Amino acid sequence: MEQQAWRALVALTTRLPAALDTQLQRESGITHFEYFVMTLLSEEPGHRLQLSELAQKANASLSRLSHVVSKLERLGWAQRVTITGRRGAQAVLTDAGFRKVTEAAPGYLECVRGLVFDGLDEEQAAQLLALTEILLGQLDKGMSRGIGRSGRPISQFEVEDPDG
Repeated sequence: MEQQAWRALVALTTRLPAALDTQLQRESGITHFEYFVMTLLSEEPGHRLQLSELAQKANASLSRLSHVVSKLERLGWAQRVTITGRRGAQAVLTDAGFRKVTEAAPGYLECVRGLVFDGLDEEQAAQLLALTEILLGQLDKGMSRGIGRSGRPISQFEVEDPDG
């Protein structure tokens, strides 16, 4: 049962982002990750966020985020602003970037509904939410122990026994 569940999860996590990328690139000329970053910025006061916080919210490394913000800058959809008196920088969504993400939103939402939510009733959508929250919690817990992170792997004998 675990193997079937795992393979289904891998299929979902591989095929869904690819389908979203295809749809967004065809309709709006942007990738799913670019759309996601611009959406996160569009929801913030002043359409701005410190790069490190944006990377965390986007579930991305600072390096990957920086690369995408640079691309968005070249396209005129974002700009990087140094924070005066503090270390780091903020990404700021430009007016053109806000228009771009607003124009892409209806097609994106239609795609998400057609690929995911049209096949679920309200109870199943609630179950999906509950399961993904549990899985994200487990992912965070495992990564905090060093599983799936770069560096020296942790053996099962180095992990503390939670029961004492």
